[in-house]
Amino acid sequence: MTRRPATPLPPLEERRRLREAGSLTPDQLAARLGVAIGTVRAWESGRTTPRGRNREAYAKLLAALAESPTRTGAPGSAPAGGPEEPDAAVVAVGPAKTVSGGRRGRAAAKPSAFTQTPPPSSPFLPFLPFSPFSPRVPSWAPPEEEDPLGPVSDLTPVQAFDALYSFCAPSLVRQAYLLTGRRGLARESVERAFQLAWERWPEVARDPDPAGWVRAAAHEWALSPWHRFRPRHRRPEPPLSDASDRALLKVVLRLPPSYRRALLLHDGVGLGLPDTAAETEASTPATAGRLLHARRAIAARLPELSDPRVLHRRLAELASTEPLRTAGPPAARDGCERRARFWTRFALAFVAVLLGTTALSLRTPPAGHEPSVPPGETVRDVPPRVAPGPLSEKQRKLRAKLREELLHGPERLAPQPR
Repeated sequence: MTRRPATPLPPLEERRRLREAGSLTPDQLAARLGVAIGTVRAWESGRTTPRGRNREAYAKLLAALAESPTRTGAPGSAPAGGPEEPDAAVVAVGPAKTVSGGRRGRAAAKPSAFTQTPPPSSPFLPFLPFSPFSPRVPSWAPPEEEDPLGPVSDLTPVQAFDALYSFCAPSLVRQAYLLTGRRGLARESVERAFQLAWERWPEVARDPDPAGWVRAAAHEWALSPWHRFRPRHRRPEPPLSDASDRALLKVVLRLPPSYRRALLLHDGVGLGLPDTAAETEASTPATAGRLLHARRAIAARLPELSDPRVLHRRLAELASTEPLRTAGPPAARDGCERRARFWTRFALAFVAVLLGTTALSLRTPPAGHEPSVPPGETVRDVPPRVAPGPLSEKQRKLRAKLREELLHGPERLAPQPR
């Protein structure tokens, strides 16, 4: 009995782009499909995959949105007066069409600053929603066999790590820059996160979301409070050229680190509130409070960013302003291996010094036996120690007697002639 191939679905980035291009919120899409809003967010983030009738209904709705001539970027959608302004989702999710003039054209001509969008020739593309160590063809790809999941890829650990690095590093370094405001620290955080990932590669490779694992490690390293004690991080960073970019970055950096991270994950990366709470290791109500506080703080100083969609687009533009680059995947692997060799040699040297010290102490014992101090003897006729006060007559006589005697003991007995 052969199974019927599952209905193909578009990529994760395309699902969300189509929904936002059709002016549909997650609540409206969930109401049309008859599912919960958390289910729609899980489908768009790749944490779960729709099945059965829900999958067919979801695929038909996305196909209708893709064929609609009114969606953003479709042929014939621009009015006669000029090119249509790109939607915020197109700017932030993937590569968009070039728009003439101003900041919007600069951001739209570049790839996303947050969402990891691999190139068409990327080896990570065929198994994007899955672990790179157990890659399978996703459900939206055309089935080649009876099994819609397809065969398991034969990538080596080095190839899988290089694909993950090429897939995540460009966007992670921009996210780290928004968290810290320092270019060098952003690059260092991403490199340190990938070095840690290569060190624990068996664990990362089997993780359901390896990109999320590396993102959490990079964010934690970037927001570490110990960086303030490093001399090179005390020097001021060169300011941005645009005044509005400087104002937005200054407001974002004034937020507490936890609020800043929640704002970046929810309004920048596009994670849902439960996923943001899980990645920041906080409860959902606490994460919602941090997000609302961050939005109010930004809206108080920059009223034009009170709309979350406008704030999302401006964060993407700000992250794409600086040309931040990271070293290649071989540099991350070599750095991890150098660190491992250093600590291994340090541990071996410490053990060798400890063994040498122990052997030296055993070879050089004391020359002779040193007797212990004998116990004290009881001295008679000495008054007990009392509280301060006037001396009695008996005590004064004893004091005078002791003062008259020699200090080195009693007189020696000498024989007397008869």
